[in-house]
Amino acid sequence: MTFPSRVPEPYGQNGSANLADILERVLDKGLVIAGDIRINLLDIELLTIKLRLIVCSVDKAKEMGIDWWETDPALSSNARRDELSRENAELRARLAELDDGGYRREPEPAIQRGRAREEPS
Repeated sequence: MTFPSRVPEPYGQNGSANLADILERVLDKGLVIAGDIRINLLDIELLTIKLRLIVCSVDKAKEMGIDWWETDPALSSNARRDELSRENAELRARLAELDDGGYRREPEPAIQRGRAREEPS
């Protein structure tokens, strides 16, 4: 018995879309996947994991108010510079506060060699 071989039709015909079209649509509109995992034992909640996944373009994310990558020092050189500048300013302010607050360490008096201290009698 022979079966008729069926050659798949090329993408784009009969309303089917190719991967590039699907990806473009997902990035343009966005895709949200949300789910919760809960582990209970005798009605006592032991563990809860909340999963949230958003797949969209950077422009769409900014449109939704999501821009955390711009302020993350691991992802943005501007954020890294800003963090170092902020830390430097804080340290300078703390040093100035210590200097102005009279917390300067006075030098210890020199001990004379060969002479014993006189003790009050």
